[in-house]
Amino acid sequence: MPAHPTAAGGGPGWANLGMDIVSVKRVRRLLDDHGEGFFERMLDPGELADCRTSSGLDLLSLCGRIAAKEAAFKTLRVRGRFLPWRDIVVRRSDGGWPLVELRRGAADMAAQSGITDITVSISHDVDYAVAVAAPILGDPSGLRP
Repeated sequence: MPAHPTAAGGGPGWANLGMDIVSVKRVRRLLDDHGEGFFERMLDPGELADCRTSSGLDLLSLCGRIAAKEAAFKTLRVRGRFLPWRDIVVRRSDGGWPLVELRRGAADMAAQSGITDITVSISHDVDYAVAVAAPILGDPSGLRP
């Protein structure tokens, strides 16, 4: 067994899980220091609407979205690329669970990795939000409809 891991991931049948944790305290500080406009660079209007309540942005929902985007990006394992914040969209489904939509650069990275979709689970409590993402791989044989 090698002293250092050598597999970078990728290739037929290979899938990378992504996980991220976000501190509510840190996001609250960003919101206090920079206002909601700071998060408009990271989330699209629909995502922000999903995080909004009658009293403003719900911090746990906001943290969950940020963690989900980071986790989804980690499934792609693309070297030398920064997270395309607005190209990974995490919306609330009618049933309440999160759905991931990949756009533009993120969709291109996923296609290059053989990923057709990403599923994500978000959980949060008082101080932290966490997300786990798993890629859904395309059929390498091309046999599925």
